[in-house]
Amino acid sequence: MARMPRLYIEGCAQHIVQRGNNRSVCFFDTADYAFYCQKLKDAAERNNVQVHAFVLMTNHVHLLATPSDSTGVARMMQALGRNYVRYINLTYKRTGTLWEGRYKSSLVASDDYFLAVSRYIELNPVRAKMVAHPGDYPWSSFRHNGMGLNVELISEHGPYKQLGSTPSARLIAYRNLFAQEFSAGFLDEIRFHTNKEWVIGHEKFIKKIEEALAQKINQKQWGGDRRLLSSIGT
Repeated sequence: MARMPRLYIEGCAQHIVQRGNNRSVCFFDTADYAFYCQKLKDAAERNNVQVHAFVLMTNHVHLLATPSDSTGVARMMQALGRNYVRYINLTYKRTGTLWEGRYKSSLVASDDYFLAVSRYIELNPVRAKMVAHPGDYPWSSFRHNGMGLNVELISEHGPYKQLGSTPSARLIAYRNLFAQEFSAGFLDEIRFHTNKEWVIGHEKFIKKIEEALAQKINQKQWGGDRRLLSSIGT
């Protein structure tokens, strides 16, 4: 079966997921997380990709990023993967692949969905019961987006900036979003659409992209706008 082509719309963020081969561990030590973050920053800058949110889990990675062109994310992930796998193999005297096939990517609507996906990413360690609060996990963008600590690889996107007129106002508004829980249905939808590499957004947004690309992109809708928007909790 032919691979589904990567979707790209100028200015549209993408939810990117890459998993360890057979769900195996990809980060073995604190130094590994730090190395990955540095190489992600370098690869993003070289390929003109803005990273807005991320989390590095033990065996997978989530990113929310906006490329400046149709191949930016692919180039970034290729360079990042090449450098990180080489580092891991040399450090731990291993050989072979580390990641499970190619990464997944889904376009994200730049309204409530952007902030919802950002929260979804940063809440991964909480859902995995690794920490009680996203601020307790050191390897995510919540330190920047929700705590005001400077994480150099993070570029603040429009929906985040619109949360307040000052940095402190944005931090408070963003943290307040985390007081509202996602419904199980919304979590299932994010996972389903990400796995299928389908657009994450309302039907109007999806139709707009289909018109721009002159192609059908989501073969099936999980639910209507009303159901999805009510489940986001924003």
